[in-house]
Formats: sequence, C-alpha cells, structure tokens
Amino acid sequence: MVRVGLTAERLVRAGAELADEAGFDQVTVSALARRFDVKAASLYSHVKNSQDLKTGIALLALAELADRGADALAGRAGKDALAALANVYRDYAREHPGRYAAAQLRLTPEAAAAGAGGRHAEMTRAILRGYELTEPDQTHAVRLLGSVFHGYVSLELGGGFSHSAPDSDETWTRVIDALDALLRNWPEPDV
Repeated sequence: MVRVGLTAERLVRAGAELADEAGFDQVTVSALARRFDVKAASLYSHVKNSQDLKTGIALLALAELADRGADALAGRAGKDALAALANVYRDYAREHPGRYAAAQLRLTPEAAAAGAGGRHAEMTRAILRGYELTEPDQTHAVRLLGSVFHGYVSLELGGGFSHSAPDSDETWTRVIDALDALLRNWPEPDV
C-alpha cells in the first residue's frame, strides 16, 4: 500500500533537506524511509533506488541554482553580472551544502537534458558576451569560471580558508576582480 502523501517530488525535497543536514553522501532510500517513519519498500513506488533519488536531488539543485542565477543576472552586465553569478553559487553552497554537492553529480545524458544544467552554461555565456569573447575562447572561459567558482566554494566549505588572513570574503572579491581583468584582457592563443 502506498503511503498517503508520499510523492516522488516530496521525497526528492526531503532528500535535499537531508543532504543539507547530513551530507549528500548520506542520502539513501533507507535514510529517507527512516525520516518518514516508513519501510524503505514503500518508497520504491516513487523512486527506483538511491541513485534515482540522488539524481532527483541534483536536478532540483541545478534548477534552484539556475533560477537564482537568472534572477541575479537580470539587468546586469560585465563585472556586475560576473560578481552576481559568482555570488549566487557561493551563497547557495553556503545555504545548501548538500544540494550544492548534489549539483556536482555526474548525470546521464538523458537526465542532464531533462534538467537545468544547460541553463548554467547559457547564463555564463550571456555574461561572456559582455567581454566580447568568441569561440572557442568562450568555451574555455565557461570552463575557467566554473572551475574557479566551484574550486573556491569547495575549499571554503571544507574550511580551507578559515584559519588564515586575509578574510575569505576579501579574497573572494579579489578573485572576482582578477577574473574580470582576465576576461577583459583574454590572451591570444599561441599558434
């Protein structure tokens, strides 16, 4: 018998909350069943397995990040847009560390196509149009920005900057300044 009120969406949202509280690696169908005080078997009519649940959480996180990014970018260009998008990722990771970890999950091509992953690259490319980069440099810059944002946020979440000066907020501002300077002065490729 299916438990009244349980849906795939409700389970994914509860899984996202669990990820933020305990860590994304702690999210399983069994852990979620304990949260709802039901047997794990009763959840399998809504999710196939723990991987399906984690994929749902990843897609939720990517959609939430994309929505926040789109709101933050509205009416902005150049360095202002760059800082706005960077801050969306950093703030989201601080508020929802488990969901942020979920957003890094490697998705199947089918799941990625169904989700908001492409919106992230589109937003980054929209920022880069203000820097007048053409292909393939735009793709290189999208990868650079994603690497810097994710790398910094991951180190910060792991406590990597907590015991040294200057303050990580100051460093974050300098990182954005440096990225802006680099994007305005993108190097020509060696031929």
